[in-house]
Amino acid sequence: MSSPLAHYESFLLNNGSTISTLESSLRSLTWFLPGRFKDAELASEALSASLNLMSLYHDTLLSRILRSDPKFKPLIPPSAHTRYTRAWAEKDVRYKWAARLLEILRFIELVVEMSLRRKASPKNRWRAIILIEIIKAYLRLTIVTITRRPILSPPIPERDIDPATIPTSSNASSPTLAPSSSYSSSPPSTPKHLQNNHISLDTANMLLTPPPPLQSDSPVEDYLLPKALSSSSVKSPTSLIRPLSTPKDWLSEIVYIARPLIYVAALGMKYEATNPLVVSLSLELLSRHLRRTPPASSALERAEYARRDRDILWYIFRGSIWKSFTRPKLEAFANKTSHAPLLGLISAFIKDWVPLIDEYYYYTAT
Repeated sequence: MSSPLAHYESFLLNNGSTISTLESSLRSLTWFLPGRFKDAELASEALSASLNLMSLYHDTLLSRILRSDPKFKPLIPPSAHTRYTRAWAEKDVRYKWAARLLEILRFIELVVEMSLRRKASPKNRWRAIILIEIIKAYLRLTIVTITRRPILSPPIPERDIDPATIPTSSNASSPTLAPSSSYSSSPPSTPKHLQNNHISLDTANMLLTPPPPLQSDSPVEDYLLPKALSSSSVKSPTSLIRPLSTPKDWLSEIVYIARPLIYVAALGMKYEATNPLVVSLSLELLSRHLRRTPPASSALERAEYARRDRDILWYIFRGSIWKSFTRPKLEAFANKTSHAPLLGLISAFIKDWVPLIDEYYYYTAT
């Protein structure tokens, strides 16, 4: 008798596309739950964390199935990020579990903070946040020590395949795929969609229609370049990012990893409102200044550094910048557009989320 887990895996394979659509729909719903009822934000984040954990399990299961089927060829080749993270996860079991634990912490950290805010004192809540950041910093340092390369976010492979394209075991027994055991001796009949076709062929219009051009307007390079292999396509997946070679490179990565921990430690010590923000932003800029400039061929490393640069924008939702600039602007916009058609929805959305940014650290954490 098969186990319930095997039944669920079979159900996932046979309904992969439906489950993926359901996950996406529920994840979109979590954006509009806060403010709808009491503790709606906790329910929203609990649902979001559950969906993320379920998606992580589904991705692991789908990856295992694809590895066991050598005949499966995805329509779209895996991205450089997927190739790199999957190669390291298969190469070193410590990387695999450190990366998974890091992602699990990222999924549940806000739910933990919300629960502690309702059950524990502010002092214990900040102690728990600092403990979470200590664990995350340790896991990130473990990954960097193993790979000797800058850490990517996320450090695990992302889902880049459509579950509907994965072959299932039911295909083998499907009557549409089963080979025919006998061949008909009668000649093939006219297909139904061509029967009773009484529309005559207008040869005059065919003669007047100009033939298609023999040569394409686009140059040959436009056709060949998308099919050509790039340097990243022929590299070993673990070599898509160069190792950290100089003390300056290592210092930049260590400062980047330690920055969130130092920031929450400063917040928990009840310094002046601007001090933690200034310290964190200074460390962010220091890490950016020390980091190396990747070559043009290292697209994966350049994409990671671009993501880190975009994350600096989150500082407008923190500390004194949030209290003195961003929040007043958002509240003024929400009050001005509260009765306007369509814009009123955005106004209500802003009013529901502004208190959450005030109360919880992990809403704007990076």
